[in-house]
Amino acid sequence: MAKQQETRKANEPRIVNRKARHDFQLLEKVEAGAVLLGTEVKSIRAGQISLDEAFARIVKGEVWLYGAHINPYEPASRMNHEPRRPRKLLLHRREIKKLERALLQKGLTLVPMAIYFRRGRVKCELALARGKRYVDKRQDEKKRDHVREMARAMKR
Repeated sequence: MAKQQETRKANEPRIVNRKARHDFQLLEKVEAGAVLLGTEVKSIRAGQISLDEAFARIVKGEVWLYGAHINPYEPASRMNHEPRRPRKLLLHRREIKKLERALLQKGLTLVPMAIYFRRGRVKCELALARGKRYVDKRQDEKKRDHVREMARAMKR
């Protein structure tokens, strides 16, 4: 399958949850649309979103994003949104059922990896993930250091 070329303007950021790669072992990724208010979209375009504490849950057959903090849009004044409200994510029914079956396994969770724009629409990249233990994080750090040392040695 050919990889789709992402059409994104230079001023539209891709907000990435960097902490998730460190804390979780990623098993599967899926792209979801997001139901947002106008002020939320404008704040995301300005890069004013934090996914550090965010997670997704399936409630009554719908996927919801919790804990994502979208800063209020300054020019909107009193017509602004609530920064930490739950936001609905859009997936096909079969994708939701597949994720629901996977989440029945102990230790698995849905983690938002990135928020970005595709053809003018806000998309959220979700990952089915398993939490890493402290030992696993240390091993990953050692591997990364080893690869870095090898690259330095090859450069010389």
